[in-house]
Amino acid sequence: MKVLIALALLGCSSLVKADQPKKAIAFLQGTSGVTGNITLSQPSCTEPVFIEVTVFGLTPGKHGFHIHEKGDLNDGCASTGGHYNPDKVTHGAPNDQVRHVGDLGNIVADENGLAKTSFSDTVVSLYGSRSVLGRAFVVHAGVDDFGKTNHPDSLKTGNAGGRVVCGVIGVLFLSDEPEQPCSSGTPTVLPALICLLITFFAVRVLGN
Repeated sequence: MKVLIALALLGCSSLVKADQPKKAIAFLQGTSGVTGNITLSQPSCTEPVFIEVTVFGLTPGKHGFHIHEKGDLNDGCASTGGHYNPDKVTHGAPNDQVRHVGDLGNIVADENGLAKTSFSDTVVSLYGSRSVLGRAFVVHAGVDDFGKTNHPDSLKTGNAGGRVVCGVIGVLFLSDEPEQPCSSGTPTVLPALICLLITFFAVRVLGN
């Protein structure tokens, strides 16, 4: 009986197997000596991604900050394509319901040209078919207007101006474990309850 209970526990353990955390990094290079790095970390496919940004050599003030669709730097930042926008919607602010996946707003450089910040985002992901791995970060010369002005480019790019610095998003840490299908927002407590019920009935049935 103990062997059968152990097998039941082993079987249901697959229901509660957690995603392996993922980490990524982008090293930025651009015009006029602008450099920097950006790291991303995500514990699982149902949790936000945490983004840490450090950029040196910018002009003081706000700069549009986006993920672009292509990790292609053959022609510098110009070859990274448009904002990553798999849903084909209009441009917006990071907290807007309608926005590109790549819409991350602005970063702010101080009087020394240093932009250093960190934040979480619930739309960007390192998992699945919409992963941003292999795409590119781009920092722009001007301010992202969040699609709120009458400029012709406002709903496309936020009218953020030229591309100052960019870098491809590469893998920093990726587990050797095969990636599990995302639970698509299913509460993490549900698989644990299912596992407990399986174990309870196994003990009751096999104990009689």
